[in-house]
Amino acid sequence: MSDRLRSRSCIVTGAATGIGEAIAHLMAEEGGRVAVVDVDEVRGEATAAAIREAGGEAIFIRADVSQEEEVARMTSIVVETFGGVDVLVNNAAVFVLKGVEATAEDWERSLRVNVIGNSLCTRYAAEEMKKRGGGAIVNLSSISGFIAQPHFVTYSATKAAILQMTRNVALDLAPFNIRVNAVCPGTILTQASHSHMERVGQTFEEWNAEQSASQLLGRVGNVREVAYPVVFLASDEASFITGTHLMVDGGYVAV
Repeated sequence: MSDRLRSRSCIVTGAATGIGEAIAHLMAEEGGRVAVVDVDEVRGEATAAAIREAGGEAIFIRADVSQEEEVARMTSIVVETFGGVDVLVNNAAVFVLKGVEATAEDWERSLRVNVIGNSLCTRYAAEEMKKRGGGAIVNLSSISGFIAQPHFVTYSATKAAILQMTRNVALDLAPFNIRVNAVCPGTILTQASHSHMERVGQTFEEWNAEQSASQLLGRVGNVREVAYPVVFLASDEASFITGTHLMVDGGYVAV
């Protein structure tokens, strides 16, 4: 156990699996009191239980971040349980991977979770952070917000939106000592990666070889490698950093 986030109240959305799960675990290891937020009750409860079994402090809250009443309820539970909100990680996202064929329903689903959900969580958490004299918000964007990818327009548009939201919200919340930054993962091995392999008919070996060849470091990343920079930006070590983004992509967009 470390203490970079000692006794801080931390909300991590989309924390039942993948990158969000890794962030929740690391924040607890760093002394944070973690609210694991997700729509997946079984895996969300399991994540919170695993954190507690490892000696950390965590609760699970089922919430759909695209629904304002559920975000309001989630925030109230965190305040009642932990006394306030110090850190918010906006990680929840849906992977609607469509190109120009995207329907209105595709756009609605993608925007409701990835953009509006981010905004709602930020709004409610920021109000609580103001009462504490400050806080830190870390948004999960992506390399997809920077580069063109085939049949990614719905997803990429939301991740690009998060980058601009990060800058604007950082400006608006700076007077309240609330820092807002974004982390932009590249190719990270998660359950979503395996779902993509199934969708396109690739084996893991084929996918891994193809993706690794695109990285300057010659390999794909793992979820823990995303969690570390998120915790850094949430901690006092990043006290003079706001309104920016940190690439965690193995050098993917550098060439």
